[in-house]
Amino acid sequence: MSSELLYNFFSDDDFLRISNKISEMEKFTAGEIRVAVKEEKQFLKKNKSLRELAEEEFHNLKMDETRDKTGILLYLILQERQFYILADSGINEKVKQETWDKIRDEMQNEFREGHFANGMLLGIEKVGKILLDHFPIKEDDTNELSNKVVF
Repeated sequence: MSSELLYNFFSDDDFLRISNKISEMEKFTAGEIRVAVKEEKQFLKKNKSLRELAEEEFHNLKMDETRDKTGILLYLILQERQFYILADSGINEKVKQETWDKIRDEMQNEFREGHFANGMLLGIEKVGKILLDHFPIKEDDTNELSNKVVF
């Protein structure tokens, strides 16, 4: 993957800030937050919907294997300027899709202004606060998934 496009939107420092924000939010919730940034849709996946691509990534990252089904993916395709928030079944039982759509819209407002890192940080914080309300950290909680941004 050529990272030229990627670095038009984010710096290495931004990715570190995003990973640190995930770690910060996960200190208080049993939820598992991941961020995946893709430069473009792969040619063989051009006909797939944004949701289908997010679901594929969700499974590839083994986010569907968390203990309480509390994984949530923030999925961004830079070339298409498309973005999706996908939550696992444990979260969807308690939080409506409209909640994620509202956060997505707030993040997209930041993206439109060219503030991609700030948009991601805002989204992670808002997602984290919702997870905290519904899935407070448990005594035996472990960080089940990496907090690093996936490309």
